[in-house]
Amino acid sequence: MAIHVLDEANHCLNCKNPQCQKGCPISTPIPKVIRLLLDGKLDEAGWMLFENNPLTTVCSLVCNHENQCEGHCVLGKKGAPVHFSVIENYISTTYSSKMVKGPAPSNGMRAAIIGSGPAGLTIAVILARKGYQVTIFEGKEKIGGILRYGIPEFRLPKSVLDDFEYRHLILKDIKVRPNTMIGADISIDDLMRDGYKAIFVGTGVWKPNALHIKGETLGHVHFGINYLNSPDSYHLGERVIVIGAGNAAMDVARTAIRHGVRYLQCFSRSEGVAASKHEFDYAVLEGVEFFYCKAPVEITDEGVIFADVIEHEDGSVEQIPDTEKLYPADSVIVSISQGPMNRLVKNTEGLQADKRGLLVTDEKGRTTKPGIFASGDVVNGARTVVEAVAHSKEVAEAMDEYMQSLPKDA
Repeated sequence: MAIHVLDEANHCLNCKNPQCQKGCPISTPIPKVIRLLLDGKLDEAGWMLFENNPLTTVCSLVCNHENQCEGHCVLGKKGAPVHFSVIENYISTTYSSKMVKGPAPSNGMRAAIIGSGPAGLTIAVILARKGYQVTIFEGKEKIGGILRYGIPEFRLPKSVLDDFEYRHLILKDIKVRPNTMIGADISIDDLMRDGYKAIFVGTGVWKPNALHIKGETLGHVHFGINYLNSPDSYHLGERVIVIGAGNAAMDVARTAIRHGVRYLQCFSRSEGVAASKHEFDYAVLEGVEFFYCKAPVEITDEGVIFADVIEHEDGSVEQIPDTEKLYPADSVIVSISQGPMNRLVKNTEGLQADKRGLLVTDEKGRTTKPGIFASGDVVNGARTVVEAVAHSKEVAEAMDEYMQSLPKDA
């Protein structure tokens, strides 16, 4: 492993104008990190990675590298790019075991984090570094949000999240209240009453989008985000149809195959897939069969009736008459993205959402209610992990600025 990493690092041209760094949504200083590694300064390289991206161990595994850092590497134009994902994973996981520093000196101010997905974890770590007493309120049993309950183990081992919790939360005295839904028993107003100077909302998008076609409520029909949450709870049978072709659909399909499904068919409305080439290639390799330009018309006990469609240049699709055909399946999984739950908005006066239920904020994450900030999927819709981290870094600075501007006796 180490030799392979060093081979990759030695390929780096150390460009003066690094396109790889420009291609990274969080502007990871890639050439500097690689140079530190080659100079034998692994700890310095690791520190640099974590300072820039608290979720570097996660991003090294789940980022869409082919379109970001590696996709922008100049070496990739005529051959193979430098595979920085391998380098980042080696450095970050090796350095992580050395991260034993305790909490920063307290500044006496409390901050609340609602949701422990990528956005919430990023905000929590940055505010803790600045001395804030941080409490995370998580609706599920364990931290991680979509990282734990929406990304399969084979792509992101749970041990990575467990290590993050120990290194970055427990050692830094960040409190976590699991199984706690804000907006139900506890309100945002309750948090403000108890002295939290700023509150961050990073509740993600957990409400599956539905097809709204006949048969969607039948017992053998499931939603992708629910399936990924606990795949062991499902008995799908031998033949499964997945409706959708994004990265989440690839996760669903590949997880189902690992749980005994023998025939997995994935249907896309368009002429291609929305998933990354990397995820698509692995799905094909593992036996997933793809169908294109197919729109679901009805779900029956026997399977799904699809019709052929024509995709227009503007992205719209037109159904072709008399092309309906039944594709048999024991189970059907609908995986066409998700939207936000709206409990928090309904129960919080002054907190505004748009027509899709996404929280309304400015570019710094400030919501329509003073002292309440938000970022991640609950603001932007389903996006990548690194995009959530990048935006949340800016929001954390805005939260710090806001809290420092408050009267000291507030």
